[in-house]
Amino acid sequence: MSSPSLKIPFDSLTLAAVVAEAQDYVGGKVQKIWQPDAFTIVLAIYANGKEALFLISSHPVFARAHFTTRRPANMQPMPGLCTSLRAHVDGARVKSIRQINFDRILELVLETKEGEHTLIAEMMGKHSNIMFLDSTDRVIAAAKWVGQSKSSRPIQANRKYQPPPFPPKPPLTAAKPDSDLDDYQGISPFLKKLLTAMGEGGLEKVQTAVRESHYEPALIQGVGAYPISLEPLKTFIPHPSSFILPNILPRATISIALEQHFDWAIRFSEIQSLRESMLGQLRRVLLAREVALNELGQAAETAKRAGQFQLMGELLLAYGRDLKEGATSLEAQDYDDQTVTIPLNPELNYLENAEGYFTKAKHAKARESVVLDQMARMQTDHAAISSLITRVEAEERLDRMQELREEAKKRRWLHDTVISTKTKEERPFEGNRIRQLLGPSGYTILHGENAESNDYLLVRVAKPNDYWLHVRGSASAHAVIVTQNHPEKVSREVLMFAAKIVVQNSPSKHSGYVPVDYTLRKYVRKPKGAAKGMAVYTNEKTLHVEG
Repeated sequence: MSSPSLKIPFDSLTLAAVVAEAQDYVGGKVQKIWQPDAFTIVLAIYANGKEALFLISSHPVFARAHFTTRRPANMQPMPGLCTSLRAHVDGARVKSIRQINFDRILELVLETKEGEHTLIAEMMGKHSNIMFLDSTDRVIAAAKWVGQSKSSRPIQANRKYQPPPFPPKPPLTAAKPDSDLDDYQGISPFLKKLLTAMGEGGLEKVQTAVRESHYEPALIQGVGAYPISLEPLKTFIPHPSSFILPNILPRATISIALEQHFDWAIRFSEIQSLRESMLGQLRRVLLAREVALNELGQAAETAKRAGQFQLMGELLLAYGRDLKEGATSLEAQDYDDQTVTIPLNPELNYLENAEGYFTKAKHAKARESVVLDQMARMQTDHAAISSLITRVEAEERLDRMQELREEAKKRRWLHDTVISTKTKEERPFEGNRIRQLLGPSGYTILHGENAESNDYLLVRVAKPNDYWLHVRGSASAHAVIVTQNHPEKVSREVLMFAAKIVVQNSPSKHSGYVPVDYTLRKYVRKPKGAAKGMAVYTNEKTLHVEG
């Protein structure tokens, strides 16, 4: 779905055509009143043996008035404007419906036993409003209240209504062919362009249409609706390859044309808004996956060096005895008689340097399977997000766009950041060494790398209904599965993935089958005065993981 660059506004001429159409309902009875949203009211008016639904909207983008074929539903709770209208003018007679000074201001005068009430709708972009006045022109209710600090013309309860503070201009119907049309009320940029396209006699045709209430309503799908012929635009507007004027569709009434246009325009706006919101979030998630893949790639490269670290340690044990104190490197021959340069920490002796390389080798080897598994998941996730972004960019139906949003929510791509703090931190988790992994089904798995981090994860990060895991009866990392308050949805696959993380970050990782307990965070507590990383828990279940 795409919208051409040309836009037809709801301007003074359009309102004049709507008001002309509405004259058939002057003298009718207001039978029911709805307010389907914060900006819109709908009046059911019965006259001449038939009922019509008259819609008035003060939407900042879609302000308008026209008859509609759709019976709306009320907002809940019912807004104050609708409540006041129902209390005062339900059953009222429509005394008049008119346009004020050929401006975008609509006035409905409604007669009741209490006297006259007036409904004023100003349809002026972001300043649009609907105001309900009593018989003394004091404001009873409004779609939008405007305080004194925000406007020189405040809209407040029990305050006398004042029209917009614009210099008065004569109406466009009083203009002459040689007049400067900018000096007349009701000339919009679009109408000015149309009059230019109409050429000589165009102004007189428009004026005659207004005086005689004789209009030729038309709809241009995706562009707008207008009460006079748009055919002159076909020859007046140049047709570059990027823009071709769509078909002009005649309509029986201006209300039919307006309803059809705004049904499309509002739906298009909803789709665009939803698209932009989703794409913004999805692209941020995609970027996060790309960053994570880069980090995992580096970790994988490090993991591949386990054999190299082991070799350096062994060579240090073999050749390091003759090293001078403070040496920063050692050159030695490996088992293939190749020269290897081994960087050294000058503050450590050769045995301590060798032990450091053996530790690096052990850690790299232990992490390799986890890193490769995580990379595979992340790559799959990255591809799926990229695919969804392409579908969102191309989708033109609101119902399907909503389905794509639900799909993204289920995959946890539209969730807010799991961990939030009141102040912006330079480092995540206040600098504690907590790793965040992507588990099966998109679940976030967190685990601490030391006792302090385990404490922080338990006390400050985990929520009551998150899962908490720990090796039974032995030291290990604490792990937390972020459940978004739905632990019942966490599958066994996710639990086993987290349990493997716990085992691989514990002294038991080279054992046979290692028991891992899991329970909800709300059943875990840290005893007062207990050592760092110490916790007690209840209501646990146990998984067995191969070490």
